[in-house]
Amino acid sequence: MKKIIPEKLKIGDEIRIIAPSRSLIVIKEEVILNATKKLESMGFKVTFGKNVSKSINDNYKCASVLDRVQDLHDAFEDKNVKCILSAIGGFNVNQILDYIDFDLIKNNPKIICGFSDITALTNAITAKTGLVTYSGPQFFNFGMLQGLDYTTEYFKKKFMDDKAIKIESSKYWSNDSWIKDQNNRNFIKNEGIKVINEGIGEGTIIGGNLCTLNLLQGTEYMPFYDNLILFIEEDGLIASKYYQKEFDRNLQSLLHSLGNCKIQGIVVGRSEIDSEMTFEKWNEIFSTKKELSNIPIIVDCDFGHTTPVFTFPIGGHAMINTNNNEIIFEIND
Repeated sequence: MKKIIPEKLKIGDEIRIIAPSRSLIVIKEEVILNATKKLESMGFKVTFGKNVSKSINDNYKCASVLDRVQDLHDAFEDKNVKCILSAIGGFNVNQILDYIDFDLIKNNPKIICGFSDITALTNAITAKTGLVTYSGPQFFNFGMLQGLDYTTEYFKKKFMDDKAIKIESSKYWSNDSWIKDQNNRNFIKNEGIKVINEGIGEGTIIGGNLCTLNLLQGTEYMPFYDNLILFIEEDGLIASKYYQKEFDRNLQSLLHSLGNCKIQGIVVGRSEIDSEMTFEKWNEIFSTKKELSNIPIIVDCDFGHTTPVFTFPIGGHAMINTNNNEIIFEIND
């Protein structure tokens, strides 16, 4: 399928907020206002889907399937909208996949970005249309008052610049409950990207949240390419003592499902503190997978459920070179 690269953003462009997973009602009004002001201060116009704050019940806290699909379709169909941001993640975006008009999306290509549960939507769109989609900050992330600089820097680089981006590690990271308390933050010095396997690899990116990506296995919504770079991360919902084992078997399941796809490299996002992951535990996981022994594998990269995060293109291109005691890690559409 031919790759479609959406147009870059310009100052004054409209960003539409939709909630294909959980509703905007789960986000504090103060955070919504802060996020809106932040995006406006970056030069963008912010608008909201008509169903973005609906909720069918207190358990799922999301709009109906048809309401969520309508907002997605409206955003792609509206010629004024240049970028679509998910409000937040959740658990059930895969409910809407069978109802999406993928021809409408293919005929109206534009940026769509999110992470966590949104992994199922972005990878499905790429698989069905060839449109490059993006894993990166969601609307609520822009409501953060401290520790956002790295995230916005890479958001701008990815969406406003045509050049390949060399990924550098953030200086500090955080995994605190900032959305509950903006004043008392805990920032941790970043030790940087770590190398599990050395080597050189390049290919087409698929990935995001690992357990969510695995929901697409065996369906028409899983993207396949001849040469892949996997970007994977997992959240901290799994109890800490089981995190390593869950990640291991979810990764093995993904490797089985990809079949004849040739994996050229793996990039792992930083795990949350409660996962209790260490370099030794990552080594234990990958040492059991002989099919990966000759490709570069790097861990503790700035994406996933900690902050800050860089934005990467699903269906885009990545190159990893860990030889000569230097990590060169680049992404491009």
